[in-house]
Amino acid sequence: MQYHLNGYTSGDPAIHSDQSDATDTLPETVDVLIVGCGPTGLTLAAYLAQFPDITTCIVDQKSGPLEVGQADGIACRTIEMFQAFGFAEKVVKEAYWVNETCFWKPDPDAPQNITHTNTIKDTEDGLSEFPHVILNQARVHDFYLEVMRNGAASVQPVYSQQLEDVVGNTATFAHTQTGTRKTVTAKYIIGCEGARSTVRKSIGRRLQGDSANKGWGVMDILAVTDFPDIRRKAVVQSASEGSILIIPREGGYMVRMYIELEKLPKGERVSGQNVTVDQLIAAAQRILHPHKLDVKDVVWWSVYDIGQRLCDRFDNGNKDSDPTVFIAGDSCHTHSPKAGQGMNVSMGDAFNLGWKLAGVLRGTYAPEILNTYSQERQTVAQELIDFDREFARQFSAPVKSDRNPDGVDPQELERTFIQTGRFTAGTAIRYYSSDVCGDEAHQELATGFPVGMRFHSAPVIRFSDGKPMHLGHTVVADGRWRIFAFADRENVKLNRLCDWLGTDPHAPIQTYTPKGADSDSAIDLRAIYQSGDLTAEGIPPILMPSKGRFGLTDYEKIFCADHDNDIFDLRGIDRTSGCMVVVRPDQYVAHVLPLDDHAGLSAFFDRFMRRPTVD
Repeated sequence: MQYHLNGYTSGDPAIHSDQSDATDTLPETVDVLIVGCGPTGLTLAAYLAQFPDITTCIVDQKSGPLEVGQADGIACRTIEMFQAFGFAEKVVKEAYWVNETCFWKPDPDAPQNITHTNTIKDTEDGLSEFPHVILNQARVHDFYLEVMRNGAASVQPVYSQQLEDVVGNTATFAHTQTGTRKTVTAKYIIGCEGARSTVRKSIGRRLQGDSANKGWGVMDILAVTDFPDIRRKAVVQSASEGSILIIPREGGYMVRMYIELEKLPKGERVSGQNVTVDQLIAAAQRILHPHKLDVKDVVWWSVYDIGQRLCDRFDNGNKDSDPTVFIAGDSCHTHSPKAGQGMNVSMGDAFNLGWKLAGVLRGTYAPEILNTYSQERQTVAQELIDFDREFARQFSAPVKSDRNPDGVDPQELERTFIQTGRFTAGTAIRYYSSDVCGDEAHQELATGFPVGMRFHSAPVIRFSDGKPMHLGHTVVADGRWRIFAFADRENVKLNRLCDWLGTDPHAPIQTYTPKGADSDSAIDLRAIYQSGDLTAEGIPPILMPSKGRFGLTDYEKIFCADHDNDIFDLRGIDRTSGCMVVVRPDQYVAHVLPLDDHAGLSAFFDRFMRRPTVD
């Protein structure tokens, strides 16, 4: 974390603005209007709050912040995103770590009982520097609200406002207590208000798909039990009573149970079955037999239908105009919670959209870039729904036996868990070639950084102070692109690249940096050398730029391989030639290019970036 660039100030360096008090007053006009204070809306608001020249309003019908969460699983990839916002450490410290998954099935010798069959690692070694964790959704909201308050634009939610309608780019709200109506006109409106989204309806989009006629219950409980894996994630399949997914919660005592209910008649929904929490407890007790479950307190519970539904487009754009109204999260895709992807994928929607909106509003990108949001995230949501449909089928199917020859063998479900581990960790998401994502023509130069996939961080040593750190943690939520230049064996190509980027008026850094701004304000160049055998005299000036009103030197652009965990080996970097890895503001690899492909680098940025206006 860097601060004091423009002078010393005391206090928390994470606070970038004078914080305003919360208000229930809606502005008449705003740059961005976000409807819904769930994790999707808060992710987007937190991103936009980093830009003092963007006005953002986020609105919710609830009377205040969430107190008891619903979603709780946080994938490895999501914590990588939290790192960009600066609160990954808080999440990891407070959360339950999912290290193992246990499997239970009917005892072959006594089918009325369950027996332990296997325990596997929840995520493969080296998949991420962060674990898969469980944490109350309300705590995630708390962290986002803090980022929003502390941001350069200090965004705070406006509560108790029910959205009634959206016409064009004007939204009408009614106060939930007084009934007072107000309108807000915005350049961009984003609906993050869930499956019954009014914003979605206003742009004529529909969730399409079907329900599996299967109901599930979920409850967070404090209980006394002799079930031995109560503090491990556990998949329990009984012979005739259904299945349970057990998820331990943070704090050491609470546990969540997803409990299979009886199959619903065609066309019926579980909400019409009048299911009680006592029925959920009784079902859990039957499934866990012969183990005892004595529930002392039910913290929260609910019932829901399994269904997979998706919109064909996530905005109001068409062939004649760029989009101005967007939908994200459950507003445009719904699925079962078994794989823990709902909140994670929804926040990914907002992270994808946030940097694009910010860039367009600030004049950095052409508005056409906003079309890539729906293109990229609709594909991700479709892949999730295809996965979730099969995953939910296997989970809900009866255990294969002589009486149920068409059932699912428990070992098949175990194999599915193992084979889909990268998907459930969030690290399998891939974007395809577009204006903001290049091709794979030079992928062999960095095989461990696949184009279109998240930038898989690895250890490095910061040259200026010898600090061991993760390279990916330099990609923070500030809207900037990164060029990671991995040195060739002799540093010749790297030096030529740095000289070109630092001096040639046609190079991207020179072309797209606003006049008078720091040289890394639009595109941040960082170099990774194969060895720490360097001298300050041999370092190109662009890697030690003068910044801020005092012209202070930034010493944190230069890294060396950690020989105990060499990033060149870990990520398949060509040691002879080196390469450039271009990383988007949302931490995804946009391109891999040779160090001497200066024209290719310029051509890529020329696709979507706008030259800054000159006053």
